[in-house]
Amino acid sequence: MVFSNRLRLWYLQNKRDLPWRNTHEPYQIWLSEIILQQTRIEQGLPYYNKFIDAYPTVFDLANAPADEVLKLWQGLGYYSRARNLHESAKYVASELEGIFPQNYKGLLRLKGVGDYTASAIASFCYNEPVAVVDGNVYRVLSRVFGIDTPINSTTGIKEFKKLAQELLDKEDPATFNQALMEFGAIQCKPQNPLCETCPFNDKCLALKDDRIKELPVKLKKTKVRKRYFNYLVFDINKNKTILEQRSGKGIWNGLYQFPLVESNKLITEEELKNLEDFQKLVDNSQFSMELYNEEPVVHKLSHQHLFTRFWLININEGQQEAVKLENVLEYPVPVLIGNFLNEYLPDDYK
Repeated sequence: MVFSNRLRLWYLQNKRDLPWRNTHEPYQIWLSEIILQQTRIEQGLPYYNKFIDAYPTVFDLANAPADEVLKLWQGLGYYSRARNLHESAKYVASELEGIFPQNYKGLLRLKGVGDYTASAIASFCYNEPVAVVDGNVYRVLSRVFGIDTPINSTTGIKEFKKLAQELLDKEDPATFNQALMEFGAIQCKPQNPLCETCPFNDKCLALKDDRIKELPVKLKKTKVRKRYFNYLVFDINKNKTILEQRSGKGIWNGLYQFPLVESNKLITEEELKNLEDFQKLVDNSQFSMELYNEEPVVHKLSHQHLFTRFWLININEGQQEAVKLENVLEYPVPVLIGNFLNEYLPDDYK
């Protein structure tokens, strides 16, 4: 209990005032946990507030159009979270009459909910004694207890979950779990942790052995793939353009983009015109074309880097798929496209 007592004392003195900490309602806590997956609180908090304002209940979220949900999520990344969020809301609203599962095992049945999220909701809402293990928890435990088992290995995942469960305050798991995550976020930070004021600095093996920068250990990532995107930004009669919706299991499924021609390197205008994919999209000889950005925009995702250029295609013929430029910002788009539109569109369209 020494560990949990020290942690609790630290938490009572240092915890941040966050809206989802002032409720035991599963909808708000579930929403916050999905938003905060792979997202810092500073970035996620405005999105949480937007979603609560737009969809105060799980029924409101369930009844919202998918494009509207994706649009509200725009800029937060990992869009499968938004799609899973919407699907789970519809399931809870229609199949469970708006009542969330009330234990860890039941919560795991919700789409997009894994061990971490189920543990968080179960302990925060229902005081179920299940330990939460996220990136912050991995970091704290690996440093304090000097564990160098890779945190993204099967062995490491089991080892850290077991340790967290052993340390868990079974009488008040909600406070313990929130305290441990908060401690990793603002005290035992990835870079420049506050070791001098740490309540565990007399016990921390990483500090004792000068291994703070080495821990936690993580297996090397998959090799980053380079991709070259050529977006065709059609300007039809000066007031329309073309958007297409991405489908399949790749990145940004369900979001909208300009017609895309992917190449195996940065290419010239002539090389682009000679590609079959380009010719399928631009089958009219009466068009003019110019490159918007000579220097590609490099958009970095977890396992791939996108080298992106935007090509402006001026054409007079109308297209059935065309949308008015003034309506373009209503569509959910990847942040890469959103940044371009903010720069490209006239102010009166924003």
